[in-house]
Amino acid sequence: MASFSLVHGAWGGGWCWDPLRAELEARGHLVHAPDLPCDDVEARVEDYAALVPPADVAVGHSLGGFTIPLVDAGTRVFLCALVGGTGWHGVFGPGFGDGRVRDELGRSYYPDPAVAAAELQYPPERAHLAARLRRQAPLDAPLPSLSGRVVYVVCARDAVIRPDWQRHLAVDILGAEVVELDAGHSPVHTHARELAELLDSLA
Repeated sequence: MASFSLVHGAWGGGWCWDPLRAELEARGHLVHAPDLPCDDVEARVEDYAALVPPADVAVGHSLGGFTIPLVDAGTRVFLCALVGGTGWHGVFGPGFGDGRVRDELGRSYYPDPAVAAAELQYPPERAHLAARLRRQAPLDAPLPSLSGRVVYVVCARDAVIRPDWQRHLAVDILGAEVVELDAGHSPVHTHARELAELLDSLA
């Protein structure tokens, strides 16, 4: 048995990991998937990390890549993820973010859950989950200094974070082991079994 801490991306919550959690728990693993304070404009990345239990493997999806460098873990898995300190130029796919707005505190959100589901590449049978998305306060983090094993899962059909940018980040910046997955930006909802098999092999 291994322990996993799963760190959700922008606008989300621990519920985002439910399909993967079920797969990992069925394999006998201990899984943590905390809700991070993404709607708190005072919260810093250190506050996010403080809510993530130490684990054998920490997985960060999308903006969750800002947090997992600060988590006590033997292996860190960046799942089509961002890291701090790299800037935003050339990161996102065409049209991503067109359906978002910002509130008076600067938090981004989707007024229309259907648009959120489409932009984040939720499969049709899970599109209703986009109604649970929260507001995301601005978050910053430095370029990480990583220890232990580092793996980057590139999602080859990602329309949010460009796959070519993911490969550049993985190889040229993080020096990570690279795994390619034929998936969009929400692989937990489309490829949970494949992800569980991968993570099980890393534990």
